[in-house]
Amino acid sequence: MTDSISRRAHLEARLEDQNRRALEGGGRERVAKQKQRGRLTARERIETLLDSGSFEELDRLKTHRCTDFGMEVQKIPGDGVVTGHGLINGRTVFVFAQDFTVFGGSLSGAFAEKICKVMDLAMKVGAPVIGLNDSGGARIQEGVVSLAGYADIFLRNTLASGVVPQLSAILGPCAGGAVYSPAITDFIVMVEKSSYMFITGPDVIRSVTHEEVTQEELGGAHTHASKSGVSHFTTPDEPACLELLRELLGYLPQNRSENPPFVETSDPSDRADAALDTIVPDNAKSPYDIREVISRVVDDATFLEVQSEFAMNMVIGFARLGGRSVGIVANQPAVLAGCLDIDASRKAARFVRFCDCFNIPLVTFVDVPGFLPGTKQEWNAIITHGAKLLYAFAEATVPKLTVITRKAYGGAYDVMASKHIRADLNFAWPTAEIAVMGPDGAVNIIYRNELAKADDPVARRTELADHYRETFANPFRAAELGYVDEVIFPRQTRAKLIRGLAMLANKVDTNPPKKHGNIPL
Repeated sequence: MTDSISRRAHLEARLEDQNRRALEGGGRERVAKQKQRGRLTARERIETLLDSGSFEELDRLKTHRCTDFGMEVQKIPGDGVVTGHGLINGRTVFVFAQDFTVFGGSLSGAFAEKICKVMDLAMKVGAPVIGLNDSGGARIQEGVVSLAGYADIFLRNTLASGVVPQLSAILGPCAGGAVYSPAITDFIVMVEKSSYMFITGPDVIRSVTHEEVTQEELGGAHTHASKSGVSHFTTPDEPACLELLRELLGYLPQNRSENPPFVETSDPSDRADAALDTIVPDNAKSPYDIREVISRVVDDATFLEVQSEFAMNMVIGFARLGGRSVGIVANQPAVLAGCLDIDASRKAARFVRFCDCFNIPLVTFVDVPGFLPGTKQEWNAIITHGAKLLYAFAEATVPKLTVITRKAYGGAYDVMASKHIRADLNFAWPTAEIAVMGPDGAVNIIYRNELAKADDPVARRTELADHYRETFANPFRAAELGYVDEVIFPRQTRAKLIRGLAMLANKVDTNPPKKHGNIPL
């Protein structure tokens, strides 16, 4: 009996010691260095992200199996990544947090297996996956085993795409092959002056191309938010980043088979905002901020904008209408007159496809004079990139509601969720202008010969342009043809959209059977 008690006590002491070592991570000294950098530890990040007391850890005692380079005597329980599941606002999520205090957060075979396990569970359960990235990259001592581990994760990211939401937070370094896992996920959040992403670092670039660049300039949060578009959100610090992830998940369903959560609102569904009636300037060339339109229409003026610093001629993001989550896509006439260009097309296309994956209705606000002209756009394949947005809208089977506030010219009219590519409800304000092109350009083409012979070509051009404007620079011709379902007063927009969403709540639409389409990449 005494031997049995002694053995039990020994095992319990051993478990306590293993747990203690796992919880200490890389040890006090390395934890202190992490703090000096202004960063939380992996466990602190999880505690901040999840509902209090909800985290259930998996594989806490797992260690690497490497016996080269003296690694057999360097084993820390958990092996540099904390994995498990918990709750965010009462809903299940799976999470992994890379621990930079353990081997610099470098990825080993065991490290990868831990991440793959929670991703596999997330797919079985149908719950989001959140990755908190802070890693020095592949663990060099493990060689190809580490590379295989990355590929195992990439495969799961790909298979999970469109099945469960995948969110990535970059909370430190993320370099080399490590960047591809976040890149496949749905949204990336970066922390200013604390996180960076790049394929090759400044030292390699300096030696190969002789370019001088800092880590921040090359792959910092601001760079990826404004230049590359890799980052969807930036935050000033880690707590703000983790809070943003919680907010973002509030707009999303758990998986592709569910609808987004409904959130009660005290904002009346029939609220009419008279300010919308005068928001579009009388001068068709004058700009206005489409975000003001959005905020006046959606529930409680709350709009979570995505990629706000990138391709600012296009505005995308999440909001609610009558308690229902919606994805907003809108031309921004305050930037490049709202023209579609390469970056704006890519930005909106990916967002549209995400919303379609996860049953989030799309609301599109249109004020677009066309595609941005120029050799830079043509030589960099605006044809292909513009087609991505066209493809995305045409392919989407979620409820699609469109509001034309002003210009809808040329092919851009077709692309921006027109009735012809399966939009369900298309509204137009009285200020809408739907035509092949603007009056001045159209007159110069249609009446070229007449203008060349006119005694006063300027006066005649003005007269003809006014006639064209009266004929096409209004929504009534499109309404007569059924291309616009209803011409509405701007103040009616909120009520019309909410009623439309309610009517379309049980919409069923399908695409022809196929393995998958071949989107122009």
